[in-house]
Amino acid sequence: MFPFALMSPEPVQPNILLIVSEDNGPELGCYGDPYAQTPHLDRLAREGVLFERAYVPYSVCSPSRASFLTGLYPHQNGQIGLATHKYSMYGELPNLFSLLKESGYRTGIIGKLHVNPESAFPFDFRHHNNTDTSFRGRDVFAVSKAARGFFDDSDKPFVMTVNYPDAHFPLIPQQHGLPKDPLTASDVKPLPWVGADSPRLREATANYYNCLSRLDTGVGMLLRELDRSGKAEETVVIYIGDHGAQFSRGKTSVYEAGLKIPMIIRWPGESVRGHRVSSLTTSVDILPTVLDACSIPPKPWLPGRTLREAVAGRAAEGHEFIYGITSGSAPSIYCQQFSIRDERWRLVMTPYRRKNLSAEAFLKQHNAHFIAGTNADEIAASSDLVKASYADYLNPPEYELFDLESDPYEWNNLAGNPRYRGELDRLREAFVKWQVRTRDPHSDPKILKLLDEEHIRMQSYDYRGDKSFRWEYLDLFEQWRKRP
Repeated sequence: MFPFALMSPEPVQPNILLIVSEDNGPELGCYGDPYAQTPHLDRLAREGVLFERAYVPYSVCSPSRASFLTGLYPHQNGQIGLATHKYSMYGELPNLFSLLKESGYRTGIIGKLHVNPESAFPFDFRHHNNTDTSFRGRDVFAVSKAARGFFDDSDKPFVMTVNYPDAHFPLIPQQHGLPKDPLTASDVKPLPWVGADSPRLREATANYYNCLSRLDTGVGMLLRELDRSGKAEETVVIYIGDHGAQFSRGKTSVYEAGLKIPMIIRWPGESVRGHRVSSLTTSVDILPTVLDACSIPPKPWLPGRTLREAVAGRAAEGHEFIYGITSGSAPSIYCQQFSIRDERWRLVMTPYRRKNLSAEAFLKQHNAHFIAGTNADEIAASSDLVKASYADYLNPPEYELFDLESDPYEWNNLAGNPRYRGELDRLREAFVKWQVRTRDPHSDPKILKLLDEEHIRMQSYDYRGDKSFRWEYLDLFEQWRKRP
């Protein structure tokens, strides 16, 4: 018999509550936003740790969610577009729910999953709340009630994600009496990275903040239920947005406004209250962090890293580079682009110099999801620098280089300036090394060309009506990745 002092302690198994909001960047009070009314998220930040520079690798829902759930970049898991457009992971890959369920966790989800195949995610509890098929249901009271039932159902450790539809379009100014006093166009100015101004844009911006206020109320109700259950001190709470807001140069793009998200972690017994982390962080770090918190051995295939040291306020090395990708997420808004940023610089790369159909969708208000896009008249009334940026947004050059220190909203493209050629080459080389390290099929010109051609073909094919349709890239990518 070993002495008790030398015996291995029981592994720690805290609960995991992952809260995800839709289509919002860090436009919250705790991030210094002047219009946000978010007291509950602000309180969570005071009680936990706020990450000042957190990013997703893809600024559209399905690829972003697949990444933080599997801990893999989009080309590593296969989900490079929207699930509603039949993009999918390669198969039933290990993920947040399957890995924790293997360790005895009870699993639950409220709201949408929006990742294919759904069979990869073993849920013991699921509450749709009408958010998987419609973004018009914003009943945070029903969410709170469903969460209460889950919290009270068992004393086994749990992992649950609660997914709020705010602030996805339509931007609903008030529902179920929330917010109590909605903002109006006269209360706000457009988001600074939009670069244009008009009464129409101000109205959309006001309603965006109204959505965030309702989200915040819902989060407050959810956390009160966690407190009431008596399990708050045993629960790691993680809050993130899934990507940036759906205004021009935000969602679907590889600019800051598309990829930058809010991230707050409250880890009882570990997080330093009110601490702020300035190092570069990515959502693929979430799964390694959860595995660490739950005393589950790290998985060697995950490219991210645990955030335990950062959460504990100890000197923790952030990522040297943050990587981004987009294809627009659907053939009708297709444009293949990549980006890489470091502490100061962002490089955007567009291998096929054709019109950015996503930018055009915003410009022409393609459908109800794009009605807050900046229109031609609003662009024409803006500064010359903003007009030039929108011209590049619509018809991207091969490279766009931005000095984020002096130009945080990415207006001044320095790629053509010989003075900065060294920065461009350095970032491009770093991106290629990352592609090699993560076995990115996009790095092969032949595969990239086939992917491009497939998207062009699908623009005139009813693939959504074809019950047997499967994207060809899935097999191409997977076979390529398996090559020695």
